[in-house]
Amino acid sequence: MSGLQTNLNKQKEKILKATAVAPTKGDFVWDGKNEDERPLSKQEMYAGIKNSGGRPKLKKPKQSTTIRLNPEVLDFFKSQGKGWQTRINDILQKYVNSQHTA
Repeated sequence: MSGLQTNLNKQKEKILKATAVAPTKGDFVWDGKNEDERPLSKQEMYAGIKNSGGRPKLKKPKQSTTIRLNPEVLDFFKSQGKGWQTRINDILQKYVNSQHTA
């Protein structure tokens, strides 16, 4: 066995001995010497958590509503596949825009 492997085995044994018995004092107590060993505060933990999901917030998000449509209209748009609600919104938006210019 190489010297490096022997040294690693000794370190592993020390770690296993140190962690075999739970500390009697409870939580880890920082000795105040090595900053790398200091536990994080709650503020530091929360600052390190990144919001990793979702879409960016829109300035003018769409509003949810209920609308009653004729079955033929609804069937037509749904038959075109995903995005049928967006297509209806786009057509209504074009109508609104045309009324502003008239």
